[in-house]
Amino acid sequence: MAELVLIAEDDAEIAGILEAYFAREGFRTVHARDGQVALDLHRSLKPDIVLADITMPRLDGWELLAEIQRRGRTPVIMITALDEDVDRLQGLRIGADDYIVKPFNPIEVVARAKAVLRRAGLSQSGAVIRVGNLAIDLDSYQVKIEKDDGLVTVPLTLSEFRLLAHLARTPTKVFSRAELVDACLPGSDALDRTIDSHMSKLRKKLEQAGGEDLLISIRGVGYRLGVDP
Repeated sequence: MAELVLIAEDDAEIAGILEAYFAREGFRTVHARDGQVALDLHRSLKPDIVLADITMPRLDGWELLAEIQRRGRTPVIMITALDEDVDRLQGLRIGADDYIVKPFNPIEVVARAKAVLRRAGLSQSGAVIRVGNLAIDLDSYQVKIEKDDGLVTVPLTLSEFRLLAHLARTPTKVFSRAELVDACLPGSDALDRTIDSHMSKLRKKLEQAGGEDLLISIRGVGYRLGVDP
């Protein structure tokens, strides 16, 4: 079945244009005129990706994004008329997969949505990365830490999961911030401090789950895992 795109946009003309371009590329689409309707459709239809305008009535794009991230791993692309780095940074910090500024070329929007979906679907059937006491399931997007009294699940955002999985694929390598942006947040114009913010939150979540010293910061270079392969 074709992938389903949820377009959360209060401008009916813009939504109609996006629906037409996505349909032309073989996608199914559903349109929500406000954030609350989008949230209800996300719950009932479970779309493969969400395009969320920031300035929507009832529930704005930030609130919609936060709730979607709380529920699971659905990729989200934020759409806004405000081309400001602070907005871009805020969106990426709370888990947005990409950020598009109006006015935009709908062909580019479709292309970037395809790229996000490819990144989200990079998992191989049954693939689990095991390194140290970490188990990273690429199918279910779950991370677990093995402890003496059993396994502890670590709740991560999609961006945090991608960063951890990328580090775990080559656990002895120190990755620069630029390498992590290119591999895990391509096309997002993410800044170095965006990566630092993701890593700070990731480290805190790992520590709360009992994973001390699993994420190592190398001053002036970047990050690596603090485990033996």
